[in-house]
Amino acid sequence: MSQLLTSRQAEELHKSMVAYLLSIGMAETAAALRQEARLTDAEGFDDATAKKYETLLEKKWTSVVRLQKKIMDLEAKNHALQQELDNATPLSSNRKIDPQTWLPRSPPKQTLAGHKQPVTSVAFHPVFSDLASASEDGTIRIWDYELGECLRTLKGHTRAVLDLDFGGPRGGTLLASCSSDLTIRLWDPSDEYKNIRTLPGHDHSVSSIRFIPSGAAGAPSSGNLLVSASRDQTLRIWDVTTGYCLKTFRGHTEWVRAVTPSLDGRWLLSAGNDRVPRLWNTNTGEVKITFEGHEQFLEAVAFAPPSSYRYLSDLAGYKKPPPPQSHGEFLATAGRDRVIKIWDNRGTCHKTLVGHDNWIKAILFHPGGRYLLSVSEDKAIRCWDLSQEGKCVKVIGDVHEHFITDIRWAPDMNTQVNGSANETNGSSVPGQQDDKGGGAATTRIRCVIATASVDLNVRVFAG
Repeated sequence: MSQLLTSRQAEELHKSMVAYLLSIGMAETAAALRQEARLTDAEGFDDATAKKYETLLEKKWTSVVRLQKKIMDLEAKNHALQQELDNATPLSSNRKIDPQTWLPRSPPKQTLAGHKQPVTSVAFHPVFSDLASASEDGTIRIWDYELGECLRTLKGHTRAVLDLDFGGPRGGTLLASCSSDLTIRLWDPSDEYKNIRTLPGHDHSVSSIRFIPSGAAGAPSSGNLLVSASRDQTLRIWDVTTGYCLKTFRGHTEWVRAVTPSLDGRWLLSAGNDRVPRLWNTNTGEVKITFEGHEQFLEAVAFAPPSSYRYLSDLAGYKKPPPPQSHGEFLATAGRDRVIKIWDNRGTCHKTLVGHDNWIKAILFHPGGRYLLSVSEDKAIRCWDLSQEGKCVKVIGDVHEHFITDIRWAPDMNTQVNGSANETNGSSVPGQQDDKGGGAATTRIRCVIATASVDLNVRVFAG
């Protein structure tokens, strides 16, 4: 058998082995090895030398184990990158980004630091480069996400701020915030984010808020109504121009953690600790359908935009997709059972997406319709390809140093001549038809995503 070690290396190995055997009390075995290896006091291997070598073998062994683990981790990363490369959409010859298929990638463009406690939510202004972040420190920070600068800090809530959303009447965009202090506050971006109204009424923490689109011609995303979800087990509809609570929806039996409206404002989707998402008629307050199947508390809900219908229809086995003018046809829910479920509005679950290693905190559909994105307390963003039956085609790991709490997509920019804002915060309807018959409303997808985290930071990914 050929020798792999030099004589010097072999001698060092023998000394280490003898010293290790002596240290664990195997004196006879050590003496036999010492004799065969000719390690005697006369050769310079005395007790002091043995003491010097007694931990060397263990150190070498643990180093090998660490290196093997590092190799395995690198091989896993290499495999993930190869999968991402295999599933990537080829870029055009001029290397321009296709917004319809753009996905975030590391590193982030900006890391926005300043909050003193975990960041709970983020929201983009529908027109400008303002990004709002909410925190358990009771404040809201307004950032210029392009420059990475904090423009101002909003104070008013007396406890943790849990959610944010931009929206409101046409031509009068507002920022809404909700808090564990039981209130909702409205802030005016056009007047240095002055707090113009406070809406009391809930009996417990207000967990989630969203402006409800009116669906009106010319400005379908604008509207005077706001929906809130609370730990008091109710949803409330508010008129932001008067501050009055117009309706209270009751049906959930535990904490309602998330709520979102359909893009035409006709439907509301809510979910929480009772594990049963509910689809509500916004006008009547009646529950159209409940969705049974989750096994743990729910944290996130989302309606699929019409741009997703062709992919989801194939996934559901439909002969043809619903018309793009129809909203609320498909939806997604996720939470602490670590899965995302994709449903139709009849209550049928067509797909369960499995992959996250911890609670899922937020989900959103890609404006182009092909992908669903999710964030989790496993610190990862996962991108699911709906054209491949929901296959996870990209994982961005260690996005933050702690749990991720929220993800938002910057609303589309409307480039139509009349300048109407045809978008809602974090979702969009590319190429939606104008109700007045004026042709397709030309929208441009903004390739910008923001995430919030318990690590006190906001991160911005941009293409």
